[in-house]
Amino acid sequence: MQPSLSERFHKLSSKASGAVGSPGAFLIAVAVIAAWLVSGPVFHFSDTWQLIINTGTTIVTFLMVFLIQNTQNRDARATHLKLDELIRAVKEARNELIDLEEMSDAELDTLGQEFRRFRTKEPVTAPADADRDIAAVSAAAPSRPRRSRSRRSQ
Repeated sequence: MQPSLSERFHKLSSKASGAVGSPGAFLIAVAVIAAWLVSGPVFHFSDTWQLIINTGTTIVTFLMVFLIQNTQNRDARATHLKLDELIRAVKEARNELIDLEEMSDAELDTLGQEFRRFRTKEPVTAPADADRDIAAVSAAAPSRPRRSRSRRSQ
């Protein structure tokens, strides 16, 4: 079965992101800029000479934005899933914190105030003007079954 376009793009973006973040890629970029600078007197520092580096860097930057964004999106998604699993697996953790990134800004603000109160040891109460508190959000979320512990942790 042939990989999907999304899978092929992910593979390409991962390889490209790793390659352009390497010391070798940095040295190549420095060499290109040095060659461009050295060629300035040959081309009399003309508009065409300047246009070459401007066009080249614009094209590279434009393409890299998409590759790096794809890699960052995937990494962020994987991190969220790992954190969701930790929340689900820890008995004392509140399952309503799973999928936190799906909450509205108002819900996140309410939760942020709750955690600030934990930090300052103030009593935790939901603000009167909150549209929905965290309990209402968790009641609407599907429950997730707890995973049994592995043999190593027994």
